[in-house]
Amino acid sequence: MSSKLININETVLRDAHQSLMATRMSTADMLPIIEVMNRAGYYALECWGGATYDAAIRFLDEDPWERLREIRKRAPDAKLMMLLRGQNLIGYRHYADDIVDKFIEKSVENGIDIFRIFDALNDPRNIQSSFDAVKKYGAHAQLTICYTISDVHTIAYYTDLVKQFVNMGADSICLKDMAGIITPKVVRELVTAIKKVTDIPLNIHTHSTSGIAQMTYLAAVEAGVDIIDCAISPFSEGTSQPTTESMALALEELGYKTNLNIDRLEEIADYFKGIRNKYLDSGILDPKMLFSDPKALIYQVPGGMLSNLNSQLKQAKAIDRYDEVLQEVPRVWKDLGFPPLVTPMSQMVGTQAVFNVLAGERYRMVPTEVKDYLHGKYGKTPVPVKEDFRKSIIGDDKVITHRPADDIAPEFEKLKKELGELAKTDEDVLTYALFPQVGKAYLKKKYHPEEDENHPIRIQARYRRGG
Repeated sequence: MSSKLININETVLRDAHQSLMATRMSTADMLPIIEVMNRAGYYALECWGGATYDAAIRFLDEDPWERLREIRKRAPDAKLMMLLRGQNLIGYRHYADDIVDKFIEKSVENGIDIFRIFDALNDPRNIQSSFDAVKKYGAHAQLTICYTISDVHTIAYYTDLVKQFVNMGADSICLKDMAGIITPKVVRELVTAIKKVTDIPLNIHTHSTSGIAQMTYLAAVEAGVDIIDCAISPFSEGTSQPTTESMALALEELGYKTNLNIDRLEEIADYFKGIRNKYLDSGILDPKMLFSDPKALIYQVPGGMLSNLNSQLKQAKAIDRYDEVLQEVPRVWKDLGFPPLVTPMSQMVGTQAVFNVLAGERYRMVPTEVKDYLHGKYGKTPVPVKEDFRKSIIGDDKVITHRPADDIAPEFEKLKKELGELAKTDEDVLTYALFPQVGKAYLKKKYHPEEDENHPIRIQARYRRGG
């Protein structure tokens, strides 16, 4: 029996709905319960970053900064956490260091306490700038290992990465298992090995995709992990995280402390049941995502990637080819040098797999991002890409070996001028910097709603004209 405190992060405001329904939960559906979540005893509320920003401006016509401010207002005592893709921030390419600095400054100002920083290739060079900015603005830097399985991703590889993060000055370490593929046996060995090289807090993040996550969490806790990520029951399991209430009750019974208030968790769960049912009824939440699939242990596809593949194939009216695409994913992944399947690598591998299957010929169509990756523009690949494969896609083009962001000149002031009168705030400039086309369209709609074709005034005018 142990009286050790196991802290629990709640993911329902970010990763749970990102994994289950491609990040479509609206701010309005979150805010009514935040005050209860503030007093539930969570270590942190993971509520921002990842795909929340993109989905807010692209699909929901919402200001992601306003969401963060509204959550902060209702949760003055809780720590707010975000997921940050290193030099990619919350976008899909590397940004200049001045954009990284400004984004983190504004994130802290608007309410973020903990930054979970990762690089999709586990390349420490790609997290240095964001780490420096997080420390500069006085926030908590949780440096992150993206877990995957290949010949090079050994216990020694991961512990060496931890040592590098500790030397950088990490406040805590996160072991991030996007695909839900870390087994109880491996997690026990890995956590034990990490705890031998550092005593800073260790957080584990996994998904229930393959059906083994609760066992993995228990093995991790027994091996010495300090923090786990869970999702409140209506948005848990399947491609999401293990259930908050169940994990808390089981750990308390085993003699661990969690600091969670079960009555408040029940209130939170009751609230989110209604929200889940709304998204099920509308078809936004596909029931298929609520179930585990042991194939994840074979294909190693993360929950968010599964829901995106599902969504892509639905749009292409090719949902019947879902299993074919799943079988193609590991082949593409191997061709690209086993990059951990996390954003943006998961999107690249997934999209390429979809193209390969739908085109009927492998690599007949190759997205620009995959070509950039093969040019070295995302960093160092875990396993060298075979030269004949690389040449088949990019020919004899030069491949860079230095930190990719070294080639990017300061961008903020230039983009501010480019945006012109739509640059009302620094946050607006960042929206444009991160998502130029979608961001600009969103800002136009925000500041000039009367110009939107779907605005009631425009619809009324067309009706009067008979158009």
